[in-house]
Amino acid sequence: MPSPRRARRRPAALLAASALAAAALTSVAAPALADANPYQRGPAPTESSVAAEKGPFAVAQTDVPAGSGQGFNDGTIYYPTDTSQGTFGAVVVMPGFVSPQEWIRWYGPLLASQGFVVMTLDSNTLLDFPGARGDQILAALDYLTTKSKVVDRIDTGRLAVMGWSMGGGGTLEAAAERPSLKADIALAPWDLDNVAAKVKVPSMIIADDTDILAPTGVFAKPFYDAMSTAPDKAFFELKSANHFTFTSYNKTIAKYAVSWLKRFVDDDTRYDQFLCPKPAPSNEITQFEETCPLG
Repeated sequence: MPSPRRARRRPAALLAASALAAAALTSVAAPALADANPYQRGPAPTESSVAAEKGPFAVAQTDVPAGSGQGFNDGTIYYPTDTSQGTFGAVVVMPGFVSPQEWIRWYGPLLASQGFVVMTLDSNTLLDFPGARGDQILAALDYLTTKSKVVDRIDTGRLAVMGWSMGGGGTLEAAAERPSLKADIALAPWDLDNVAAKVKVPSMIIADDTDILAPTGVFAKPFYDAMSTAPDKAFFELKSANHFTFTSYNKTIAKYAVSWLKRFVDDDTRYDQFLCPKPAPSNEITQFEETCPLG
């Protein structure tokens, strides 16, 4: 029979052993959890970080002169300078009708600072229609992932496309043509052809409530409604905005564009919180529709 003193020691010893076991399990689980998604890049997001004009990554850029590749004009590549976290997903961004690269340039440093390699474009001609712009987007994406100066920084299995106005229409045309894309984002899209039923890519469409050039009810919403084969889709309309709201930094556009790309290009479920459940109408948004849960 154990002595009373030894009996008193046993509960304390058991508690100490349990604490050590828990600590050991925690130390094993933490790295395992961090390694569960090899595409996760950057710190845990917050409401302010996803809407910020500048993300956690330092950014560099390089020009792509006309003639560098076939099928597109010229552009600018923005990329994270950090090489310690592996490769990054890549995004190509196209402007609209009679619009220079300058009008969509802000998406380059914004998205690169959140952990993407981004190429913003000039169209072949200012008058190119969406079908031609879609072809140029894909040609630029192929150049970016095979011949550009930043090939070694890109995971070629995680690519996305994005565009504004006729560039938004071109974005949907590109997504319909290339179902291997991980995501697309069409900003105030304009296209006489509704190709959305052919899109099999997680797709976000962002519109605005006072658009006279690409009215939501004529373009963005019918495009969204026609997306019968997209695995995930989202649509929202900016409040007190117009067609040219998309040409300069806007925190609401930044928040949802970053969250969508992070969720589907990086497979990062930490960004689900900004997308599902769908946001209610607010001072920034008049309507929001999407498929939830995501993925």
